[in-house]
Amino acid sequence: MPLYEGLSGFGLINEKHTTVVFDFGTAFTKAGFAGESGPRVIVRSEVKCRKTGELVPVFEYKDEEELRHHLVDFIHRLYFKHLLVNPKDRRVVVVENLLCPSMVRNCIAKVLFRHYEVLSMLFAPSHLVSLMTLGISTGLVLDLGYQEATLIPIYEGVPVLHAWQALPHASKNIHSSLCELLLDRGLCVSADGKEQRLNTLMDSLPEKTLEDIKVRTCFVTTSERSGRLQINKYDRSVEPPPPPPSIAYPLGGGRMLTIPGTVRELATEGLFERDEDCLSLATMILVAIMKVPIDLRRSLAENLVIIGGTASIPGLKHRLLSEVRSLAASPLYSEKIKIRTFKVHKPPAKDNYVSWLGGAIFGGTEAVVLRSLVRDQFLQKNILPDWCNLSFNVKQERDEKSA
Repeated sequence: MPLYEGLSGFGLINEKHTTVVFDFGTAFTKAGFAGESGPRVIVRSEVKCRKTGELVPVFEYKDEEELRHHLVDFIHRLYFKHLLVNPKDRRVVVVENLLCPSMVRNCIAKVLFRHYEVLSMLFAPSHLVSLMTLGISTGLVLDLGYQEATLIPIYEGVPVLHAWQALPHASKNIHSSLCELLLDRGLCVSADGKEQRLNTLMDSLPEKTLEDIKVRTCFVTTSERSGRLQINKYDRSVEPPPPPPSIAYPLGGGRMLTIPGTVRELATEGLFERDEDCLSLATMILVAIMKVPIDLRRSLAENLVIIGGTASIPGLKHRLLSEVRSLAASPLYSEKIKIRTFKVHKPPAKDNYVSWLGGAIFGGTEAVVLRSLVRDQFLQKNILPDWCNLSFNVKQERDEKSA
């Protein structure tokens, strides 16, 4: 018996046949077992490149072959370093975004079935299973990830796909804004006390450093302060609000970066600024509500669920709810949406792994046996059923002779 398989039998819960749950994200991946209250591990979605030996993002690839190599190495690390279980003869639940490219889904299936020989696999929509953590079947789920913000209404357990919304207003947007602000306003103090502007020392900051600065120091300000800051940009006669306190952040090598309070406050403002199509996070919610049938709108407005790592930034949910209520009462939307009550749920988990927890709940039910795609079926047809492929959704005509 392999050592890693033997370790799983020690403890209060025997995990020998427990379903493995993966939530692959662009920036971070969550992995663990069905029926547990949290993932065993949350790791950056990075893998060593086989050619250069440098760490590269798993989902940055030139072709399908390169993605397959990334997934093989990355999933190997998840199984044999973090989860410590044998992938063979184990069921797998993969929590996915419904807008995930079909090529990525197919590649994940090929790696798990052909390379790791898992028993069966089930793709669970992240927006849908997130509602399982709250015990509700209707909600307007907004997922604020790394690359983009995606919103899908769910009514009685059915995704309303024609009302989906997506915008590139997420962590990547914050990192870009934060880097620009720090290079423009940040001051670096060396070990000998010499003070220099950050842009004279470097052209950019590493992604991990920006992530750490964002998590430790940044926050979302209120609508009132944001309005005064925006007015001050164009009218210097208007006094801006007093800035938050500055923070000293260690850069290594004895250097300290002074992060001004205005940078901490302004870095997240890009999430609420409207793009060229006059869309923002707040308008996404209202546009999605307008696209669903009128009898569903109130139920969705009163069951907002905001998930994803970006959603954990202090003040974001309060600011977003304030923006939505303000826009709903404005002349642009007041005649189209006769709703003034908007409510946000508080999931029983950290925002960054709510969808994983929903997959863990789903993986502990009989659905994982009844609805999963088994290995033999995949190897026989070499194709993954896809909801957007009509060949899997059109009912086949019966033989006229019933032969």
